[in-house]
Amino acid sequence: MNQGTNYIFAPIQKELFCFHKTTDTELINPALPYHRHDAYEIYLFLRGNAYMYLEQSCYKLSPGDLIIISPGEMHRCICIDNQMYERIGLNIKKSALERLSSHRSNLLSCFESHPFGQHNLTRLSQDQIVLYCGLAAQLISCLNSEAYGQDLLAEAYATQLLVFTNTLYPSSTYQSNNLMPELVRKTMTYIQEHLLESISSEQLEQQFHYSGKYISQQFREHTGLTIRSYIVDKRISLAMIHLSAGRTVAEACELSGFSDYANFIRSFKKIAGIPPGKYKAVKHA
Repeated sequence: MNQGTNYIFAPIQKELFCFHKTTDTELINPALPYHRHDAYEIYLFLRGNAYMYLEQSCYKLSPGDLIIISPGEMHRCICIDNQMYERIGLNIKKSALERLSSHRSNLLSCFESHPFGQHNLTRLSQDQIVLYCGLAAQLISCLNSEAYGQDLLAEAYATQLLVFTNTLYPSSTYQSNNLMPELVRKTMTYIQEHLLESISSEQLEQQFHYSGKYISQQFREHTGLTIRSYIVDKRISLAMIHLSAGRTVAEACELSGFSDYANFIRSFKKIAGIPPGKYKAVKHA
């Protein structure tokens, strides 16, 4: 993510990518805003003192917390001290998920079977953590090797991780505790419900009976974003969906809540890194 231009859309360059990272002293910047990807993500938290913000939810993470994140779901992880921070991440494009799926086993199911931004987290047992870490280590080794057959083995290990995740979520009874302040949750919901309309500070004051300044401060503290930049990003995310579905650039502009075409073009390029016309061409190449 390019902090210099404040991008909050972080495209994944590879069709399949897996990492196991440990950070010992460097804190994850508390000012880091929400971001989102154009790929699916499975995140396993192993060590540290951290919170995961995901759309309208905030979770205090514990070792073994497994989080599934769909494209477009905004999220950020915040470390609150310099304890060892360890996690495993798997990013995979929809094309790879579809290729690895079968007519009996849809590997997209775990991502598609829950409401957007809700019920993303479950917790693994110690035995499940060991199993997951072992498969991830094999996958990372294969992805970093040019030896014969390693590409096939990488997809085999990725498939095992995805089958494990898809088997786990439907049977999980774990209930996570949402720590996101109610005011921030309600502000996000209001924005989503009125995304195609004009949204002003005065409207938010009337809706929630707090000063616009206080609402903005609370929102910025828990998202790393201003309310305005959050609205713009949500609209650009919606425009991407319309462009991917074959709409023209002008149609995507109108259907995503922008009243100014030139502003739409500028905002889209700033967030996505490319103009909307090129984005549509790439999606339909």
